[in-house]
Amino acid sequence: MNVNQQPHMASPYGQPQPGYQGYPQSGYGGQQVPGGYPAQFAPYNGPASAYQPGPPQGVRGPPTSGAPPVSAAQAYSQFGQGEVQNGPPAMGPPPQRSPVSQPYSQGAMNLTGPQPQYNQQFGAPPTSMQQMTTQMAGMQVGSTVPSPAGPGYAPPTISQAPVSAAYTPSDPSSYAPTPTVPSQPPPAERVPQSTPSQPYYGAPAQQPFPTAAPPFSAPGPAQAPAPPLASQQSFPQGPPPSQPPFSSAPPQAPPTASYGGPLPPVQAPHPRAPPPTSQPSAFPGGPPPTSTLSQYPGPPMPQQSPVSQPSPFHSGPPPLPTTAGGFPPQGGAPPRPLHPGMQGPPLASQGPLMSQANHVAPPQPGMLPGQPTAGMAGPPPPQQPGMQGYPPQQNGAFGQVRGPQPGYAGQYPGQQNYGAAPPAQAPAPSAPKRLDPDSIPSPQASDIPPVQKTRHRIDPDAIPSPIQVIEDDKANKGSEPFVTGVRGQAPPLVTTNFQVKDQGNASPRFIRCTSYNMPCTSDMAKQSQVPLAAVIKPLATLPPDEIPPYIVDHGEGGPIRCNRCKAYMCPYMQFIEGGRRFQCGFCSCVTEVPPHYFQHLDHTGKRVDCCDRPELSMGSYEFMATVDYCKNNKIPQPPAFIFLIDVSYNAVKNGMVRMVCQELKTLLDYLPRENPDVQSNIRVGFVTYNKVLHFYNVKASLAQPQMMVVSDVADMFVPLLDGFLVNVSESRVVIESLLDQIPDMFADTRETETVFGPVIQAGLEALKAADCAGKLFVFHSSLPIAEAPGKLKNREDKKLVGTDKEKSLFQPQISFYANLAKECVTQGCCVDLFLFPNQYVDVATLGVVPTSTGGSVYKYTYFQAQSDQERFLNDLRKDVQKPMGFDAVMRVRTSTGIRATDFFGSFYMSNTTDVELAGLDCDKTVTVEFRHDDKLSEETGALMQCAVLYTSCTGQRRLRIHNMAVNCCAQLADLYRNCETDTIINYFAKYAYRSILNNPTKNVRDSLVNQCAQILACYRKNCASPSSAGQLILPECMKLLPVYLNCVLKSDVLHPGADVSLDDRAYLRQLVSAMDVTESHVFFYPRLLPVHKLDVESDALPVAIRDSEERLSKGGVYLLETGLNLFLWVGANAQQELLQNIFGTPAFSQIDPSMTSLPVLENPYSKRLREIIESFRMQRSRYMKLMVVKQEDKLELIFKHFLVEDKNNSGGASYVDFLCHMHKEIRQLLS
Repeated sequence: MNVNQQPHMASPYGQPQPGYQGYPQSGYGGQQVPGGYPAQFAPYNGPASAYQPGPPQGVRGPPTSGAPPVSAAQAYSQFGQGEVQNGPPAMGPPPQRSPVSQPYSQGAMNLTGPQPQYNQQFGAPPTSMQQMTTQMAGMQVGSTVPSPAGPGYAPPTISQAPVSAAYTPSDPSSYAPTPTVPSQPPPAERVPQSTPSQPYYGAPAQQPFPTAAPPFSAPGPAQAPAPPLASQQSFPQGPPPSQPPFSSAPPQAPPTASYGGPLPPVQAPHPRAPPPTSQPSAFPGGPPPTSTLSQYPGPPMPQQSPVSQPSPFHSGPPPLPTTAGGFPPQGGAPPRPLHPGMQGPPLASQGPLMSQANHVAPPQPGMLPGQPTAGMAGPPPPQQPGMQGYPPQQNGAFGQVRGPQPGYAGQYPGQQNYGAAPPAQAPAPSAPKRLDPDSIPSPQASDIPPVQKTRHRIDPDAIPSPIQVIEDDKANKGSEPFVTGVRGQAPPLVTTNFQVKDQGNASPRFIRCTSYNMPCTSDMAKQSQVPLAAVIKPLATLPPDEIPPYIVDHGEGGPIRCNRCKAYMCPYMQFIEGGRRFQCGFCSCVTEVPPHYFQHLDHTGKRVDCCDRPELSMGSYEFMATVDYCKNNKIPQPPAFIFLIDVSYNAVKNGMVRMVCQELKTLLDYLPRENPDVQSNIRVGFVTYNKVLHFYNVKASLAQPQMMVVSDVADMFVPLLDGFLVNVSESRVVIESLLDQIPDMFADTRETETVFGPVIQAGLEALKAADCAGKLFVFHSSLPIAEAPGKLKNREDKKLVGTDKEKSLFQPQISFYANLAKECVTQGCCVDLFLFPNQYVDVATLGVVPTSTGGSVYKYTYFQAQSDQERFLNDLRKDVQKPMGFDAVMRVRTSTGIRATDFFGSFYMSNTTDVELAGLDCDKTVTVEFRHDDKLSEETGALMQCAVLYTSCTGQRRLRIHNMAVNCCAQLADLYRNCETDTIINYFAKYAYRSILNNPTKNVRDSLVNQCAQILACYRKNCASPSSAGQLILPECMKLLPVYLNCVLKSDVLHPGADVSLDDRAYLRQLVSAMDVTESHVFFYPRLLPVHKLDVESDALPVAIRDSEERLSKGGVYLLETGLNLFLWVGANAQQELLQNIFGTPAFSQIDPSMTSLPVLENPYSKRLREIIESFRMQRSRYMKLMVVKQEDKLELIFKHFLVEDKNNSGGASYVDFLCHMHKEIRQLLS
């Protein structure tokens, strides 16, 4: 089945939605044989060397002959041990990257623009299609020190360059001098100069190469490699002995490991490898890691004549293509798959690419004239308009040419029909409205300029791999505890398991920063465009092996604070005058030390009791608050939980009412408490409602519960005070009797209309009457259309999607709920909303109160008791039991020079500084953006202190303090060395998701792309050593910024498919606004595990693979985790034994795709797989429902939606395409 031409069956977040016919789209992966190659292509493992050293900068390299080998996927980002990906080693002085990473490497990827100097011919022009393809496709990507991750790696053992062989340089005048850059450039990862400087010796010229990359499954490094010497090249693999050695680099050539390009054949590793001769470097000691995507030799191989592409600035039809071979363009015949023996499209039309739009490229001297081979039907047809989305790429992508993928109807446009009769000539393309087989018209915004379609010309293994970065970080940082005592030290990634030792800065579980090195001036911050923000999760739960924050009691006087800025006592306060006074680290004000807090200083000026006091030695701790910190200066009452249950027809019929009542009987024993041995002192109350409200008196002295009905919903009041909020242990019998009666009482209801506003008002009034804070759990099923305050109408209008009016759909319909939310926050009334909709319920409006009060929205579309019970009940249990604070206020103080200016999350703000949360649970985060208001100094760094005042579940008033110190830098290079991409993406997503309330989604997407391009262009301009404009150079710690940003741009909120409902988008928008970095990471880049490689003997998980269809093998079984869903994808050719172990049946056809849990089987494999699924669920704040997806089943469309490196059905770009687009944007900024 051609999956991409099937109608969309369902929304990824719920049951199928009717009425959408999918748009055809040609996919990437092809049906692959178990080994991972498309069936008609044989793998090539010839004797070619995996890594070709590039010539020095500006030197023309000879063309390659022979096919690039393909083997196990190439590991992508390598760090030596001293070169921790996001910062300095765990201990020691303020972070400087180790010497290995200081030197700067060069080499890179030519995405666009003329590169005439590489078109020179060396020797005879290639005579075969294969040689030519290979010559164009050869590509090499360089990074500094590779780590031994993946097959074929070997650590370097020798530091001098290998014996030099003959090398044919061109005239020396083409060397580009490399001026010295004053500051050390930060690590950068580059996608490199792909000019292979040697032919592939001994490679058979006509050997076909596979057109799909094998599934990436190389295991990550088992242990961190030793750091190689600065001058030493550490290549993953050297040339096989059968080849002559390569010429060695000039002594100062920067160490650039190549990743990508031709993949290494699987052979015994060779410890010695040649340094690439790509460019000389002027850095003493060698440059820092730069990730560069490679430059293609000569013209990159567009599958259609480059001149035929419409430029971003060209409104008329594209110019008529003329081809180097002199053929008129051909078109018209429907594309047919290639003959198995052929590789990719004909290259007859190749001319050098012009960087200006709309120029017909003149042939360059020394250019390879296209030589039509027998069997080719001439040059490719002219460019056809493509999908909506990014502006057209100037010259497409780069890397290996891929043939059509077997099993899919369309091929890439621009491919010829081999062996077919020559088709009729195509006239010059007119208005860009024709569809090509590979383009997807987007359901909306069809007037956006067409985009040239993806042709996989870049080898996906040659571009930065998230999996490789994650595995390297685990290897480098997973074994040692992360000690927080060093200022400005970047923590391990969120995907790494690590232990934290608090020695003066808050744990990364509480605070993560976008950069651990702040620019000293606002000009520098503006220039770099790197957002300066912190994602703060004040009440985060810690793993069992870490100590929760200590509670400090300073007595009746309350916590010691600075007189001027009111910062709380912390490790940054400097004691002076023998300990009698202290100077504030935030505002430098000097404050007297109260007599009861006095202590002598030691010879270093520290208090002698420093290590005994958490507030002087730890980054996170709590103070007991005095009555001065309480509302109205009185100690708060313990909080209350009120359950408000919709008993209208829909809620009763789908089984929700019975399920909630049944569950609450046991759940009330697990209300939050601090001491597990003591009963919770949270009181509970119950309300049911449809068009009217029913309150229940469950006083312990009653024999039966009493019901009171309030039908005047326009003026809500609580009809009883005594007996509504009760203690569970005292009133247990009455409560259980009530919960048994409710489902039967409303079993025959015919009432379909509901109210919603008065329901929240009722809970709020009850908490006011009891004078306490608390939480409302509202279980609601439909749009509130009954006459009452807060009544809504159905405003779902798909026609507005993609227009300027679309933003109105994300804004609340009426202002009633915003005003109600404000009242709730004042009282400390937090609202959690559980929705069970069968149609539009206007989540954008109903979610206003939960998201403004620190609450959560849970949504179960088309709820079915049988399949959704487990998910709903687990969410409810977690939600009722999780630790939380009530009636909270948070303030972030900073040292002089920066201040908190913007906040994102689920809260309310009545002024510019205080974040007010009626409830704050352990999963909620607040993201804070900082701006400069003065200069910062490199000596003092920048400090921030987050203080949260809240009422604990026992009714105690407390202050939780988190402190964070980061470095400041005067050089942009240092800023780029200490960023954390996952946190930047978390910030970008929240910023974009908030922006769509006031801006068209297209503008929001464009501004994100623009900011990302500015970040990378600033790095390229100011930190990277000079190199050709055709190279894409990425900072080492930001090399995943493009792939992750593309995931945000393609997300359902910003770029919806036609099957994604408005409610789903509003729900996800609200959900992401309070996500922490761990959850946003897996949400945007899901985790994909090949579970057929599971080792039942080991606790280790199999190494994840990249989110792309071509990584899936038909013989495999894969588990995909998104943070909200789990999918188990089963390949059609999976082994019978494997299926028997997992499903209890050996036949693929007998697997039931509707199962939501795996059968419990008595075999180690089944047991281990179920343990893994359970452990994944434990890590997330919401229960993930399991869906079993059989290959080519209708559910596969939903599964493929989460393969985020591929194009998606709504017109989102693939990773490769987006990287090319990003490179074009960067070049435009630089020029």
